[in-house]
Amino acid sequence: LLVSLHPYLLAIARASSTGATPSEEMNGTGNLMDFLDEPFPDVSTYEDFHTIDWLREKSRDTDRHRKITTKSKESYWELIKSLLDAWSGWVVMLLIGMLTGTLAGVIDLAVDWMTDLKEGVCLSAFYYSHEQCCWTSNETTFDDRDKCPQWQKWAELMTGHSEGAGAYVLNYFLYVLWALLFSFLAVSLVRVFAPYACGSGIPEIKTILSGFIIRGYLGKWTLLIKTVTLVLAVSSGLSLGKEGPLVHVACCCGNLFCSLFSKYSKNEGKRREVLSAAAAAGVSVAFGAPIGGVLFSLEEVSYYFPLKTLWRSFFAALVAAFTLRAINPFGNSRLVLFYVEYHTPWYMAELVPFILLGVFGGLWGTLFIRGNIAWCRRRKTTLLGKYPVLEVIVITGITAVLAFPNPYTRRSTSELISELFNDCGALESSQLCDYVNNPNMSRPVDDIPDRPAGPGVYSALWQLALALIFKIVITIFTFGMKIPSGLFIPSMAVGAIAGRIVGIAVEQMAYHHHDWIIFKNWCRPGADCVTPGLYAMVGAAACLGGVTRMTVSLVVIMFELTGGLEYIVPLMAAAVTSKWVADAFGKEGIYESHIQLNGYPYLDVRDEFTHRTLATDVMRPRRSEPPLAVLTQDSTTVEDVETLIKDTDYNGFPVVVSRESERLIGFVQRRELTVAIKTARQKQDGVVSSSVVYFTEDNPQVAEACDPQPLKLRRILNLSPFTVTDHTPMETVVDIFRKLGLRQCLVTRSGRLLGIITKKDVLRHMAQMMNQDPESIMFN
Repeated sequence: LLVSLHPYLLAIARASSTGATPSEEMNGTGNLMDFLDEPFPDVSTYEDFHTIDWLREKSRDTDRHRKITTKSKESYWELIKSLLDAWSGWVVMLLIGMLTGTLAGVIDLAVDWMTDLKEGVCLSAFYYSHEQCCWTSNETTFDDRDKCPQWQKWAELMTGHSEGAGAYVLNYFLYVLWALLFSFLAVSLVRVFAPYACGSGIPEIKTILSGFIIRGYLGKWTLLIKTVTLVLAVSSGLSLGKEGPLVHVACCCGNLFCSLFSKYSKNEGKRREVLSAAAAAGVSVAFGAPIGGVLFSLEEVSYYFPLKTLWRSFFAALVAAFTLRAINPFGNSRLVLFYVEYHTPWYMAELVPFILLGVFGGLWGTLFIRGNIAWCRRRKTTLLGKYPVLEVIVITGITAVLAFPNPYTRRSTSELISELFNDCGALESSQLCDYVNNPNMSRPVDDIPDRPAGPGVYSALWQLALALIFKIVITIFTFGMKIPSGLFIPSMAVGAIAGRIVGIAVEQMAYHHHDWIIFKNWCRPGADCVTPGLYAMVGAAACLGGVTRMTVSLVVIMFELTGGLEYIVPLMAAAVTSKWVADAFGKEGIYESHIQLNGYPYLDVRDEFTHRTLATDVMRPRRSEPPLAVLTQDSTTVEDVETLIKDTDYNGFPVVVSRESERLIGFVQRRELTVAIKTARQKQDGVVSSSVVYFTEDNPQVAEACDPQPLKLRRILNLSPFTVTDHTPMETVVDIFRKLGLRQCLVTRSGRLLGIITKKDVLRHMAQMMNQDPESIMFN
């Protein structure tokens, strides 16, 4: 009986010193991470540009939660600590929402002021924008509400003349000069202080949320520099927006607050749940659309999105929207500049132009993705990529020189979209609302009938057509430069311009040909039939959907922008059509295309793998390669292990019974092996280079007194690594990697180890099957 109980008695003795249960100690699974929670300075949990182990992170969090629950029954203090731990997630969401909303408000105010600074300055208070300056003036009239004595253009301030060729040339020159200064400051700050602050950030956020490690991408310096340079880049007048970068800023805020709570700072899986919620808060403040932000995070960004994260994302988006509303950056109690409300219903016959706008959006999305990827690839492979500052300066100069003469490209893109979305009321003074009025008309302000277009409308149409061509071309070259650059606003601007042109055309056809059969049933003479602003909104949604391939979240964002559920059907029709048309030319949206271009190890859930290959075709080692690096359970010395770690860069090593049998025992992580040996050398007497490392269940026996002390590392051994047989279809293997977030998978036959498949191997194989360069997958 004593002999049979001997192993269990040993387990009880060891458990008393480690805090594990006897059964956990017997199985080698008790408190695996206790002595690894404080890593050595030169050893991190995961190396840079490596993938996390989702299963391991989930198991660690489960163990942590079980331990807290057990301790909470011991005392009131432990119960309070468990409650604080449970509420820490909501506290993090609250902090993320407040900081994201505050930063978004500051960015909006700063962009508004600096954009107007290119044209003039407020004499009463230099920090006022044009609109704020004239608000505070007592001499502003309604008819000339954009003109007030306190606001002066640069030519008027310097020469005293506001009209004439000289004033125009001076204003033109200073506009270009300010734009060049802002863009030069932006690219210089990014290049010197935070190289990761460039671009949109969404492709990298998607990759990070899938489990990839990019150290510094969500750091404090990146947050600070991205916020400052985003203001400079948008104010320079380049064809870019702040919405995409705001998602990056929000995720930086999330990463910052994760470091305050060990629950998130020590678990990469839990950290990514917070980052998913932060992305929702970013879209919430970018568009004033909390629900759309949650759906955007779910549909477009997140890789792992449990129900708990859904509620917390909603809370973070709500707090962020409340905070931005409290700051009220636009002074109209709205969260975005281009909030509109329409009063005219749409009619079934209008679905035809709406679907045509969807086709245009899909074609524009395809053109943009192919053109931009070709230009970015050229930037990466030629001398152009070595001179990012020069590229930004040249593109800014071309943009400013071409934009100034056209009033629709001179103003900020958000203001342009706002004007294109607006319905023409009785109080509008825009050129787009220069219709010929009937002097006998006596109708409510919100129900103005369709009228013939005046000269101002025709002039605006020509300017809008030139602006459309300009935006289409210049956006291709702008997105991807070494400054913060979003894509939502430029894409919406292209669609809004095209939509407004189509809307005015349909409106004039309905007015002049109301007896046609398509107009007879729903457009009587003197009725308000067509709303051109609605066409602009539908076009904006179509173009944004064609570029990003969003559907559900896009429609929700757009109807939250307009404040009306009545226009969901036109938006859905345009969004679905644009996605169908764009998908006919290629399945990848702009973010997936940039992920492929940069070689990030991202397994897209939407990709289909239909090839008839097997695990044995993909596993390493191949026939021409050296054998797999493995450890044996009881015949490897500490020196052998340290040499193996030094000579290889693998994330972990399979453990086998012996090199002859190659029977698989388990898998040990490189980082845990490194820390365990360093800890043993420092804290355990007698462990030297010739000490034998044991992964067996029984205690090692020392044969002679002169033999070195053995080192038992059973506790760090994963006894249940994920394995497949060599005849498993790769379709199944790819699905396993996607749904379980694996780093690696061992290949066996009848328990004998044959090889290993890593995430990188899967991606390379998929690229090879699609006739792409498998070496384009750069990272592990």
